[in-house]
Amino acid sequence: MSQSGKNGLTYSDAGVDIDAGNLLVEKIKPAVRSTRRPGANGEIGGFGGLFDLKAAGFNDPILVAANDGVGTKLKIAIDAGIHDTVGIDLVAMCVNDLVVQGAEPLLFLDYFATGKLDPEQGAAIVGGIAAGCREAGCALIGGETAEMPGMYAGGDYDLAGFAVGAAERGKLLPAGDIAEGDVILGLSSSGVHSNGFSLVRKIVTLSGLSWDDKAPFDSDKTLGAALLEPTRIYVKPLLKAIRETGALKALAHITGGGFPENIPRVLPKHLAAEIDLGAIKPPAVFSWLAKTGGVAQNEMLRTFNCGIGMIVVVAGADAERVSAVLAAEGETVIPLGRMIARAEGEPGTRYQGVLAL
Repeated sequence: MSQSGKNGLTYSDAGVDIDAGNLLVEKIKPAVRSTRRPGANGEIGGFGGLFDLKAAGFNDPILVAANDGVGTKLKIAIDAGIHDTVGIDLVAMCVNDLVVQGAEPLLFLDYFATGKLDPEQGAAIVGGIAAGCREAGCALIGGETAEMPGMYAGGDYDLAGFAVGAAERGKLLPAGDIAEGDVILGLSSSGVHSNGFSLVRKIVTLSGLSWDDKAPFDSDKTLGAALLEPTRIYVKPLLKAIRETGALKALAHITGGGFPENIPRVLPKHLAAEIDLGAIKPPAVFSWLAKTGGVAQNEMLRTFNCGIGMIVVVAGADAERVSAVLAAEGETVIPLGRMIARAEGEPGTRYQGVLAL
């Protein structure tokens, strides 16, 4: 009896290249090793990554976990052919969410899925992840690479990240003593970070520019490279300020939803953040986005960070001391406002002045 079709099919015939996967693992081993820290010294390649909390110096820790992705910023990386920075974004989006709770990031795992595995591209992406981990002080202890033909078109890929941190019991943020009159400090962002990119891409389409054209807001870079500026990682400066001053009451990572969605997440229901928009100096990219897309101020504030990537709440008497520690660690610190009373049903964020877009 004859059989129709091809005999002896292999996984490679179905579009999955096991050899390419193995090559990628070998290529990324040096980058992974570069992220080692106390508590994590193993090699990748096992079924799970190990971490020793005692070796990391903790006595009675509470674990804090976060996961995130990079969103449609990946589409710009894919279309512009720039793959070595989105891994930094991936780490930043996770570890900044850990440090706002007073936790030190300890370990990171990534998930990288693509239609057709290109070991060079994969190594560039993981190189960025390792760079982000080094900046955050956490170990890249494992990950998953999934080659899934038919799920992702062309050179498309997706990334997800998973971070675990720890804080000693009783040291988590926000603290329970946030009060009316407390001062709000803002830490400058490095640009658009990793939120609002579906709107960014729509505005770029309206502009008629391509990714390799000169950026209208940064003459030193192409539009693609300028928009791919990685998310700032605030971990080490904030941990230093937390440990040296003991004065930080709350932190908020300004991601999707901007000020109105993220700041109230860390406030008691009877308090609101009064923000002086005139104190902010938005990077030129936000002015370009607002003008090119005709985006109103409130829409900018609920979509983008508009130049402030992190919010810090301290007592007025501690503001100068905390600002000095953060500035010494390389942060640009902006006095943004104060805590005011909030009646039931009122918003958790109120604005004074206007954004200088």
